[in-house]
Amino acid sequence: MNRIRLVFVGDVKAPWAVEACRHYTQALERFVRCDVALVRDAKDARDPVMRCRKEGQNLLGVLGPKDRVVGLDVGGKAYGSEGLAAKLSTWLDDPGRAPCFVIGGPYGFSPEARTRFDERMSLGPYTLPHELARVVLLEQLFRGMSILAGHPYHHA
Repeated sequence: MNRIRLVFVGDVKAPWAVEACRHYTQALERFVRCDVALVRDAKDARDPVMRCRKEGQNLLGVLGPKDRVVGLDVGGKAYGSEGLAAKLSTWLDDPGRAPCFVIGGPYGFSPEARTRFDERMSLGPYTLPHELARVVLLEQLFRGMSILAGHPYHHA
């Protein structure tokens, strides 16, 4: 079975987001194995730059050499559902590298973490709260896998 990695800074706390993430992760796992890694946020950092640097170090510590790192970033490429499905197909067909979707902390990514990105992807032009971004990513990954499997979930 193919594998997708998901790396997130910090933990989800709001009950609605915890439930939504659980729901979509379980749904996604019908199609692909999901490895989820949570890295410690740097709330103790005094300023946003230091916070990004600390979180970037934490991220770099969990990214493997065979990960195809897709950083979620407002400046990245925005795919429609069918476009994301096509990219997922391409990424999953590469036996040497697993797609690894990364969502940073509230101040984004450090320059060091950005250098590790193979691709940058956007969920759209909106600024989303961290917890909502996770839910949207998981739902879109599930939708993309549903499209690839010919499952009726997606009907546009």
